[in-house]
Parts: sequence; C-alpha cells; structure tokens
Amino acid sequence: MPPEEEHRVEIHLDRLLAARGLTLTELADRVGLTLANLSVLKNGRARAIRFSTLTALCEVLDCQPGDLLTVRVGER
Repeated sequence: MPPEEEHRVEIHLDRLLAARGLTLTELADRVGLTLANLSVLKNGRARAIRFSTLTALCEVLDCQPGDLLTVRVGER
C-alpha cells in the first residue's frame, strides 16, 4: 500500500469502551499502553497494530478482533 493511501480499517474502541463502562485511561492501564498510543489507535491514525496489543485489547475488552476492527468498503 503506497504511503499516501489512507487505510480503510476502522477501530471501534469508543463503542466497546462505552459498552464495558471503561475509560480510555483505564483501558490503557489494563492493556499496558500509553494513553497517547492508545489514542492514536482509537482515532484511526495508527498505521499498524502488534498482535500482542490486539490480543491484550481483546482480553481486556472481552471481545474478538472482528468486534474491534472492520474494513470500510471502498475502492481498491
């Protein structure tokens, strides 16, 4: 994927946090990420995510990766 292209992956942290009654700060503490890095992910500015981070998020949020991430339909 060329660097100038935007990715179409959407992250649903807001929805999952609301459903679990957690704040972003609480999630960052439980997952072991900085609030700044988690905010980059939440706001869709991240270019990548480590499997270990994805696993930790899913464990804390009691969800599957497909609950957390979707790909927006669009042109290729």
